[in-house]
Amino acid sequence: MISPLIHKDHRYLQALLDNDQRVVSEIYDQYAGTIRRYILANSGTEDDAADIFQESLIDIYNQAKYKALQLTCPFEPFLVLVCKRKWLNELKKRGRQPVTKEIDDVSIGEDVFALAEQVKGQQHKMEVFLQCFEKLGDTCKEIIRKCMEGGDQEKIAAQLKVTYGYLRKKKSECMASLTQMVQQRLHQ
Repeated sequence: MISPLIHKDHRYLQALLDNDQRVVSEIYDQYAGTIRRYILANSGTEDDAADIFQESLIDIYNQAKYKALQLTCPFEPFLVLVCKRKWLNELKKRGRQPVTKEIDDVSIGEDVFALAEQVKGQQHKMEVFLQCFEKLGDTCKEIIRKCMEGGDQEKIAAQLKVTYGYLRKKKSECMASLTQMVQQRLHQ
């Protein structure tokens, strides 16, 4: 019987240990895209993304098999964290900077689970933010998008064919509405 501290996603570790092709395929289907986007957005290639994903699964398999790793958090943020650490080490190697620790040498302990929980929380907040953002009117979405891209607000006002004063006022109102929606959703 699985301890109550063990997360239901522990089944993914068990699938890796048992070489359960159906569930391993599910891991690839559900999570490879996230890792691919992260690697591509951080100076990597498609091949790098595939390699990092595969190597991370092997690391997790080895931790489960030889160090009795038990998953006490959701699998996705844990996998993302392992992949990010592995990719950062790879970037350090390529930059010929000293790598402080190899991921293989790092015991996956409670700090990793805590970080994985943090990542999960950040992902949840981002999902709530994006859902609330989509509920805004088109004008608000356009103003916020353009302002978040940076640049001179006077130029943004000219692009949107509004006055600078109107842009600042409208941006403030839109951000207040968005912030209120996000806070309400997070505290439900």
